[in-house]
Amino acid sequence: MIGKQYRWQQDLFVAGPLSSIVPEDHILRRVDSVLDLSWLRKEVSELYCDTNGRPSIAPEAALRLMLAGFFQGIVHDRKLIKEAQVNIAIRWFAGYRLDEKLPDHSSLTRIRQRWGPELFKRIFQQIVQQCIEAGLVNGETVHIDATLIRADVSWESLTTEYADKTLAENISGKSDSGKGPPNKTSRTGKPKKRSKTDPDATMTTSSHSFRMEPAYKQHTAVDDASGVILDVETTTGEASEGKELAEQIERIEQTTGKEITKVTADAGYAHGANYQMLEDNDIDAVIPPQKENTNPRNIPVRRFKYDGKHKMVRCPAGKFLHRSSQSKKGCIYRAKAKDCQNCPLCSRCFSATAKVRTVQISDGYEALLRARRRRRRWDEDDRKIYNRHRWMVEGVHGEAKQEHGLRRAARRGLANVSIQVYLTAAVINLKRLAALLLHFFSRVTLYTRHIVAIRFENAGVDQNWRLLDKKIATGHIMLNAA
Repeated sequence: MIGKQYRWQQDLFVAGPLSSIVPEDHILRRVDSVLDLSWLRKEVSELYCDTNGRPSIAPEAALRLMLAGFFQGIVHDRKLIKEAQVNIAIRWFAGYRLDEKLPDHSSLTRIRQRWGPELFKRIFQQIVQQCIEAGLVNGETVHIDATLIRADVSWESLTTEYADKTLAENISGKSDSGKGPPNKTSRTGKPKKRSKTDPDATMTTSSHSFRMEPAYKQHTAVDDASGVILDVETTTGEASEGKELAEQIERIEQTTGKEITKVTADAGYAHGANYQMLEDNDIDAVIPPQKENTNPRNIPVRRFKYDGKHKMVRCPAGKFLHRSSQSKKGCIYRAKAKDCQNCPLCSRCFSATAKVRTVQISDGYEALLRARRRRRRWDEDDRKIYNRHRWMVEGVHGEAKQEHGLRRAARRGLANVSIQVYLTAAVINLKRLAALLLHFFSRVTLYTRHIVAIRFENAGVDQNWRLLDKKIATGHIMLNAA
């Protein structure tokens, strides 16, 4: 028979706790069982006055509201508070009763400004420590990669005012300080564009086939054991990810207390200095070198033999180039004019406007050559671990953008984007930690079922497995008690 539901029947009182309405498999309920923020109040106490002003929002309640929003992919405060007004799970997770008034959305903005990105970094690090204590982190093999975050600016904000000013300074040859031309041009020589609404965002692109956009760059390090994010840092979009590698390695080892034995990364990190740094620290680098130009206009540098012992370079014709100057990326070696003038390869070696051939030997050049030779004979283990790099760290970036709203910055400024990145990384790690707890309780439930079933059978008691599972999950029946 067809049932009826009296839709407009309202109960004046509802008996039972608010937690009984939230499903046991809800993500916020699982995370609540592993999230420990008891230390937060003491950490932020110096930012508040004890003798003046009205009471603020409880720090733990404010942070739980932010985390609940990121779990739902809600990154804007106004939308979060509107959702929390009707979402019982968010109310329960943040500690608000059904009849209790939620804070104004602007209060969360002020709290972020007061706490600053460093405090949110410590929040992220505390959750990483919880993952380490739970045994989720191995710390020996780490996957490192970077991704772009589109800045929260419009194309109309890329005003020509800055470009015209820079162009005028380039023509005059002096900047406002009078110390010479400003270094504010792109590689093509054109003035760089910046947004007036978010000057911290810089124009960049992830591929030459895509147009440049104002963006930030997130540098991420993921543990190989379970995909826990060990380190995350935010820079402007034009920052080179390769230059961040050494500091990332140092921070990860300080966090885990273990020495890294293997690092994987893509070709953006394939710098000679990085290979040399990893060799010096006895770290196995599974990093494919960048592809060389197969059709260069001039004889490529790889045809020149570098003698690291005597600090000389020998050209294909057998002549020696000697060190002439130092650059930011390495040493410049220059040939003698008399050697190049009579060389039959000079037309293929350098352009008609040049008189001699110069070669730049980058820092760590010998380590780079060894990496190129190793890449040609990668074994099955190297290919396997690099394939894991692709789906682990790039998968984390996809998860953060698709499920937690990190595809585009929610607010402007490097500090605000850093806070968004730290909260997103913390949410992803909490999901890993909650999944571990769920796996543990499922194992405990199966084992306890087996033990209790034997006792029920011996006592001649009927087995109500649904009631038994509920008692095990709520702690009424513990493994040691069984």
